[in-house]
Amino acid sequence: MLWLALHFPLLPLEALPLRQSPSAVVARGRVLVGDAEAVAAGVCAGQKLSTALGLQPGLSVFERGAVREKQALDSLACWAGRFTPTISLVSPDTLLLEIGGCLRLFGGAEAIVADVLAGCAEQAYSARWAVAPTPLGAHWLARFGDGRIHVEPAAMHSVLAALPCGIPGWPDEVANRLASFGLRRLGDLRQLPGAGLRRRIGNGPVDDLLRAWGDLPDPQKSFVFPENFAIAIELPSRVEHAEALVFAGQRLFAALAGWLHGRQLLVRRCSLQLTHDDGPPTSLALNFAEPAADEGRFVRLLREHLSRLQLKSPVEALRLQADEIVDKPGASANLFEQATAGEGTLACLERLRARLGEGAVQALGEMADHRPECATRAHEVDFNFGRFSRSTVGSRELAGNSHRARPLWLLPTPQALSERAGSPQWHGPLKLLSRAERLESGWWDEGEGGATGDVRRDYFVARNPLGQWAWVFRNADGWFLHGLFA
Repeated sequence: MLWLALHFPLLPLEALPLRQSPSAVVARGRVLVGDAEAVAAGVCAGQKLSTALGLQPGLSVFERGAVREKQALDSLACWAGRFTPTISLVSPDTLLLEIGGCLRLFGGAEAIVADVLAGCAEQAYSARWAVAPTPLGAHWLARFGDGRIHVEPAAMHSVLAALPCGIPGWPDEVANRLASFGLRRLGDLRQLPGAGLRRRIGNGPVDDLLRAWGDLPDPQKSFVFPENFAIAIELPSRVEHAEALVFAGQRLFAALAGWLHGRQLLVRRCSLQLTHDDGPPTSLALNFAEPAADEGRFVRLLREHLSRLQLKSPVEALRLQADEIVDKPGASANLFEQATAGEGTLACLERLRARLGEGAVQALGEMADHRPECATRAHEVDFNFGRFSRSTVGSRELAGNSHRARPLWLLPTPQALSERAGSPQWHGPLKLLSRAERLESGWWDEGEGGATGDVRRDYFVARNPLGQWAWVFRNADGWFLHGLFA
């Protein structure tokens, strides 16, 4: 087994998205952690709050919230589900990912670590990390900030032996006793007789040493992905502009994408609830043209919705819930490497609908009428089923089935064409490629406002000297251009 440990030393502070710098988290009147700007001003852990405010008068101060930190760690665990299904939480600020079984999927431990660290940076989490064969060894190395991959146990043992005795976080009584013995490194403890060491510092620290070195089994309690996805983020201050919520929303959607990967599911519809300090909450529905699990797609659609949203009052919390999920279908990988697919028609349509409004994106449906103007009707796109009628006509199809060819693009009104020696003209003389197709009748709506009425036309597929394909007809009034082929 191979474990990747992620230690988040600034989690109490970074669990607060959209905070103002400089900022710090305090507990019992003392600074617990501060951001980079606060540290640069001299603020450090353990200081009294009054001292910190004296060093940095503009310091934003937040009380430590254990519940908020637990929610952030759970969210990170859901997000990590895209890398491995075996995840363990070490409260209050560490994740353990078993990556030994996923190396081939990502191309090695280096690739997994790079992707994980990039994902942490996108969510603005500062992570210390290490990779080792034992979970506790990886945890201690990550707390120390080792930042290396140790595949072999021997390599891990040499690095663990050099760690200070304060890294494991044992009780102060144990740490003081070890200091009185003159023991500074974990390797020094390993050289002492186990029975005597147990009498002096207890069984717990000695067993920890054995588990870290791999001499004792160390089973981990796996993180259980929730059956239903619903996660919330409390904002440190009120947000008055909707577009400023994108960053906090990105954390929620990152967790959703990881949860979907971990559960092998896809989401068809989800809702983002905005809690206001005054007034009822605002619910933002996100409908996807096809079931999806891609974080980038989620965030792009969120940006489109928030760019059009006008907040009635400031927002103080966000809550994301997956409303409709479906099982992820199995798929076989390609034998040879394929080119990366683009965004796709469905993803483009859902973004257009989010940007332009619900009624702005429509599809063409067929009608039971032989007259071209009446043969189609615009209707709302049914994104839930992803059924679209695609009519494409190629030149080969036109040549072989020209008597049934229909152009997708019809002119709003037929355009009159000039005629020379009995031949219609459109950017030069038109060459007729098909026999005449007679379309007539429609007496049932003649005389009604806006109706096409009774028609008698002979339609032809034609081509001009520029190579453009056209659909033309002739009636008692002459030649007309009615449609164009792609």
